[in-house]
Amino acid sequence: MRERKIPLNLNCGLDLIGEVLYGKWKMRLLWFISQGHKRPSELQRKIPDASRRVLNVQLKELEEHELICKTIYPVVPPKVEYELTDFGRTLVPVIGALGMWGDEHEGRLRRVIGGTGRAI
Repeated sequence: MRERKIPLNLNCGLDLIGEVLYGKWKMRLLWFISQGHKRPSELQRKIPDASRRVLNVQLKELEEHELICKTIYPVVPPKVEYELTDFGRTLVPVIGALGMWGDEHEGRLRRVIGGTGRAI
């Protein structure tokens, strides 16, 4: 893992989940893997704005946090697939709930993120 400039402060569950899911594409990667997109090329197609390098780094971190496992098949060229672990599957309902919340509040979120207004 990378060396940290700022020490971890893991005082509560929100700190812990933030540490595990911090990264622009991690929740989407977990969601797409849960939907059956297991090959790196499939994941790249689902998230075209992310570079291959960034996706690989975030997949490696998800693997280190035991949310996904990687299988390398002994064929030429090598075939790689990702799968959720049992632990990773426990996050799918949480990610789904966050996605639904985002869908329900899409207009407001787009407005405040776009800087065109302020939520009250």
